[in-house]
Amino acid sequence: MRPFIRTVAGAARDDVLIGSVRYRVRGWNGREEDPLRDTRRALAELSERFPGLPTILVGHSMGGRAALRAADTPQVTDVLALAPWCPDGEPVEHLKGKHVVVLHGDRDRITDPRASASFVDRARAAGARAEFTPVTGGDHAMLRRSDHWHRTVACTVTNLLAGLPTAPRPPDSSPDPTR
Repeated sequence: MRPFIRTVAGAARDDVLIGSVRYRVRGWNGREEDPLRDTRRALAELSERFPGLPTILVGHSMGGRAALRAADTPQVTDVLALAPWCPDGEPVEHLKGKHVVVLHGDRDRITDPRASASFVDRARAAGARAEFTPVTGGDHAMLRRSDHWHRTVACTVTNLLAGLPTAPRPPDSSPDPTR
């Protein structure tokens, strides 16, 4: 996620605070849900230091799942999930009124892009402003078409910060689907 932090920092206004969550342990760990716990702890610290600060969460894979789950925190206004892990039965009711954008590569073999699309459909039915954008030729590590991933993340976060619609996506100037 570090390259994406730099991308977002380069695209964001000067009055935007950017941070990252470092998970204490690896894995979701069943009912312990350690990444979600760590994300909630970071959000609580942020809220304590900056009460009422609207927050956009960006997460990849398991971090995407943690970001989507932590969206029940009042300060979270938007979530951008990159190739998130969305197992069957993942809750969506807490996303009502939130803006949720999910990007997922169609060549992902780690997490399922169809599960992400289904999650977005369920979130939309629950009242979220949710959208799914497939990344043609994109893989889980976001290395294939990395320039497209970065441009899309920067454009999406910039639009979310400005309260603008997240579509249209930035033009795809790379005819090579492996870039």
